[in-house]
Amino acid sequence: MRWLDRWWVVVVGLAVATSGCGWFRARPAIDPRIGARQEGIASWYGPGFHGNPTASGEVFDQYDLTAAHPTLPLGTRVLVTNLANGRQVEVRINDRGPFVKGRVIDLSYAAARVLGLTRAGTAQVRLEVVGFTEPALRAAKYTIQLGSFVDQRAAERLQRAMSRRFRSTRVQAWRLNGQTYYRVRLGRFDRHDEARAHAREVERLGVVPIIVRVEDEP
Repeated sequence: MRWLDRWWVVVVGLAVATSGCGWFRARPAIDPRIGARQEGIASWYGPGFHGNPTASGEVFDQYDLTAAHPTLPLGTRVLVTNLANGRQVEVRINDRGPFVKGRVIDLSYAAARVLGLTRAGTAQVRLEVVGFTEPALRAAKYTIQLGSFVDQRAAERLQRAMSRRFRSTRVQAWRLNGQTYYRVRLGRFDRHDEARAHAREVERLGVVPIIVRVEDEP
């Protein structure tokens, strides 16, 4: 075997050996450029996450035409076509997801209604990048976390108990690695000292409060 042939065998062998070790990373399924396309399954999310912070820092509003995508830059505008009925909607990517294998986009409730997939829950769609905008960011504020639960009923029991004293107590759903957590949170404060004063009142009730910056929420 000539030295050039032996060199090629070594290079190919190294590529195969290292490809499983993270040396060669797969490209994203869709490029962040205008005109790029992707097909797959779309799902939607709404009521359980309405009012929660998104990955962009803005509050999720299920009635806005927005969506979550795993890799496209936040602020990307995407034209989504339901391949079953031909309906189309333009959405802005402001969150990360979906966290279910095989799904390419998680639409807001409003966007899902336009495409006619709220009842079925999922649909085969085509995505096309049509533009880019800067994500809208919120000013930093504070909130108080009273607890975090996997069991939604446990979170709601704490919320009901605390709302007798604090009317702004609420339950927020939060997704992480495919698991949904239910966080019980109180108020939204402009200053840390204001949040700390309310946290002292919570401590008197036997609950351990955690002060969280809203801009740091996942």
